[in-house]
Amino acid sequence: MSATGTDKKDRSHIYKLYESPVAPEEIEARSFEAIDREAKSHSFSDDEWIVVRRMIHTTADFSLIGDVKFSTGAIRSACEALRAGASLYADSNMIKSGLSLMRLKAVFPDYTKDKILCHIADEDVAEECKKAGLPRSLYAIRKARPHLDGAVVAIGNAPVALLELNRMIAEGEVRPAVVIAMPVGFVHVIESKEELMGIDAEYITIQGRRGGSGIAVSVVHSLLAIASNQKSGD
Repeated sequence: MSATGTDKKDRSHIYKLYESPVAPEEIEARSFEAIDREAKSHSFSDDEWIVVRRMIHTTADFSLIGDVKFSTGAIRSACEALRAGASLYADSNMIKSGLSLMRLKAVFPDYTKDKILCHIADEDVAEECKKAGLPRSLYAIRKARPHLDGAVVAIGNAPVALLELNRMIAEGEVRPAVVIAMPVGFVHVIESKEELMGIDAEYITIQGRRGGSGIAVSVVHSLLAIASNQKSGD
């Protein structure tokens, strides 16, 4: 028996990490290596694979390979916007909280949390949705309309926000740099994504019902990594 009274073979697995420390960066690198080994063949470009690989890293779901879709200029447009310090719109405070300010500043040093817009919890938005009987996400994205031209829009929760954004784009009211369309669920989800892919917009999306705030954050972080690499190569 060990000094703690526990046989070595019955010890918690955490002791292996205590004895052979592994830095978070190495864990991430090993994870990406595992994904590269296990991933089936795909037709993504190098930059697209950076995005999809991090989505898989976030979800451990290799079936995303068949469902992630990019418009032709999505990555280029997103990286140009991020390097210029464009506003970001998030449909949930979970996305806003999850976005790394350090990663944003690595691409554009003057980024602040104020550049990440999220109006879902605003009192005036809540009041409007009560009066109209419509989802709060619709009025939240309407409130952001003056800032959506050239913005990076990340939707990981609300398909109604995406439907309203689709309308604004189709009717010429706004022109985001890219729409990261990851709403999740069972109502309005599939049609919101299909509609986006049918209009004149740059997008990154997942066909079907899957999505979520965490995966939307992973896409933004991937784009920041690509933009940062481009910046260092200037």
